[in-house]
Amino acid sequence: MGIAVAMPKKFTQRTEDLRRTIAEESARIMTDQGIDDFLQAKRKAALRLGVRDSAVLPSNLEIEAAVRERQRLFGRAAHGDGIREQRQAALDAMRWLDEFQPRLVGPVLSGTATSHSEISLHLFADRSESVAIRLMEIGVPHSLRERRVKMDAERSVNCPALRFEAGGRTIEATVFPIDGIRQSPCSPVDGRPMRRADAREVSALIENA
Repeated sequence: MGIAVAMPKKFTQRTEDLRRTIAEESARIMTDQGIDDFLQAKRKAALRLGVRDSAVLPSNLEIEAAVRERQRLFGRAAHGDGIREQRQAALDAMRWLDEFQPRLVGPVLSGTATSHSEISLHLFADRSESVAIRLMEIGVPHSLRERRVKMDAERSVNCPALRFEAGGRTIEATVFPIDGIRQSPCSPVDGRPMRRADAREVSALIENA
């Protein structure tokens, strides 16, 4: 049986310090530049810091924690006001589209959104055209696109998505089949099922902020 060799403590600490530095730089890039893709942010951070070893790159969870800490340290009050405004815009849009059982997801729900973040909704309908028709009925301009959604470790699907504005904020509403409400797709942060909140929960978040 081979003998396990402990990694020198100095090297381990250096690696952890480097991971933390990359996470903090990734958080700065995400909050200052409006980048919401973790991989893109950590690659830019690594490039800026001259790091080539992908093994020392922080996890998305570590970067999210760094984003929260940065928001706590810099402009906490302004950040709180921004999140409330984004959640209110989300709630307005959810009320417009109530028949499609809307759910708020992503950074606006978790509280890590920046001023650049889009508001992400999940809707449930037999056809995405039904959502488009509803938006046209209430006079809301929109555009249609496609969103790649990871449902589990082995399966991703293409879903239609509609972009429009509510309360001066950009909304992207991804449309799932009606029974899609029973399975939430994977979170890009930790790979677990995404947290979803209905209008009642979003309203409570706004009131209790």
